[in-house]
Amino acid sequence: MSSLTSTEASQASNARNKKRLTAFLFVVPLLVFILLTFVAPIASMLWRSVHHPTVAALIPLTLSELQRWDGKTIPDEKTLSVFAQELHGLAKERQSGKLAEEFNRASAGMSSVVKSTARKVSRLNDEQLTQQGAEILLKSHRNWSKPQIWYAIQRAGKPYTYDYYLTALDLELHPEQGIQVREDTQIYLQLYSKTLSMALVITLFCALLGYPLAYYLAGLPENRANLLLVLVLLPFWTSLLVRTTAWIALLQTNGVINSFLLGIGVIGQPIEMLYTSFATVVAMTHILLPFMILPLYSVMRGIDPSYLRAALSLGARPIPAFARIYFPMTLPGLSAGALLVFIISVGYYITPALVGGTDGQMISNIIAFHMQRSNNWELAAALGSLLLGLILLLYWLYDRFVGASNIKLG
Repeated sequence: MSSLTSTEASQASNARNKKRLTAFLFVVPLLVFILLTFVAPIASMLWRSVHHPTVAALIPLTLSELQRWDGKTIPDEKTLSVFAQELHGLAKERQSGKLAEEFNRASAGMSSVVKSTARKVSRLNDEQLTQQGAEILLKSHRNWSKPQIWYAIQRAGKPYTYDYYLTALDLELHPEQGIQVREDTQIYLQLYSKTLSMALVITLFCALLGYPLAYYLAGLPENRANLLLVLVLLPFWTSLLVRTTAWIALLQTNGVINSFLLGIGVIGQPIEMLYTSFATVVAMTHILLPFMILPLYSVMRGIDPSYLRAALSLGARPIPAFARIYFPMTLPGLSAGALLVFIISVGYYITPALVGGTDGQMISNIIAFHMQRSNNWELAAALGSLLLGLILLLYWLYDRFVGASNIKLG
């Protein structure tokens, strides 16, 4: 076989490059979509969790003066006077409320202090601010005489900070003792624990309900199995909001379930089921059940039933034969379904918000609260980043001890 000439080799190389370029151009829309809808939001979340330049932009001169502060007593008169002047300017520009919001995040209760002080210093002229600014500031509220308040202001003024991660872990940074557990509020670690436990319960219920149904469907003739599989897929054709609202009608005090139980005399008064953790678990199990059934069914459908029949023909009892022969072969589908249900349920928002109430809230509801109501996007980003890290850690543990290669969706 003769070798290619240089011209033929060049033409072949050009043809290969053209095919590669064509294939890449077909993939470009998908890469752009992933970049805009997945990579960019996660990168923005990680960035906002550590970058917060608001305070530094509002009172830059005060923060510059605080750099030479020893941190043990209140700042000197010059620093206080500079802060009074900047607060006066913010009050005139109607920006003091924004500063009050930022200070309140650094130290609870400072919002009203900043607003009342801003009203007082706004009445002063430039000469009075220069001569009496520090004195009037200290007299306006006793908090300005506390070194810990100025330490909190100094921390809040750093453009790059890990304080939001400390808050998300119920920790705080003390000027003398370092990082320690927060004394006033400890809610986020409890919410993380509650979220993981509820997600685990939902996953177990989905496995207990989905495994027998998938086993039954796998044993049916293909035409009947496909017909019943439509019923499994039917919830996907219904709005999530409609399905969640239906559970509200079922679980509320005067709902269908309580009315039925009262009618047959099982209970004497309505049971509080709505706006509880029970309601969240029940509703989310119903919504996420297809994500468990479909991987199980696809794996079970590919298992040769002669394996189980051979074990029975050799004298094995049905239950031991099922546990030792059939069940291990379904683990890839069970693992895939469990991983899907668990990861989805950890970050679920709409269903716990509608049926869970205060008792059935998960960490996603608190993240939404900080984004929509408290306007604390940095803390919401820190909470979301920790949730992302937690999911990645769980996936790594799963891959380490079980193996991600064993996951099969079909």
